[in-house]
Amino acid sequence: MLPMNQLPGPELNQSRCAVVLTPPARHVHLTVLGAFAETGRAPQRAELDRIARGHGVDPGAVLAELAGRDVLAFDGSGEIRAAYPFSPSPTPIQVTWEGGPRVYAMCAIDALGISTMLDRPVTITASEPGSGRSVTVEVDRNQARWRPRRAVVFSGAVGDADGACRASADRSCGHINFFTSARAAREWASRHPEVTGATLVQAQALRHGIAEFGTLMRAAGSL
Repeated sequence: MLPMNQLPGPELNQSRCAVVLTPPARHVHLTVLGAFAETGRAPQRAELDRIARGHGVDPGAVLAELAGRDVLAFDGSGEIRAAYPFSPSPTPIQVTWEGGPRVYAMCAIDALGISTMLDRPVTITASEPGSGRSVTVEVDRNQARWRPRRAVVFSGAVGDADGACRASADRSCGHINFFTSARAAREWASRHPEVTGATLVQAQALRHGIAEFGTLMRAAGSL
């Protein structure tokens, strides 16, 4: 297995990226995360523009900063297509909590960081790639109960063969998934040689999720 700082994925974690955002961008970022936590849906582009203008800045520049730091990803119309750890579109990984909406996570690591990020217990329900077999993880901050007990995470990414620097949504998110066992993960990886990565045991995957997202909604401070 790879050391934590060599796992496939973004070179900087989301919390570190958030603290270097300008105040207007940080405000937009927190608004987006808060909207997902409250409603399970992403704010529309018009709402993001309104918030940016309220800070006296050009909305296009703010969105470009958020995309450049890879804390959000946008489609061709400027609508959100990724707000790590949340996905506005259905994925094989659903996350729920008491009194909250059903949300979709961009990947397994993202899902594992949501409990600490929101400071509440969550339940993750995922489908294993290929087989569709179910993996359930009940996460309460830094503790988790996995079913099946041998479940693991495969953390993979595809290379940028064309030399382009792609967002995590395109490079790694679709290749970081829950598997029912290490054997199932290895078998999947053997069928997908274009994906490079490592199989993470449960504790390792949880630590990585917490490191990536645990302080994300606190990173920007009071606004």
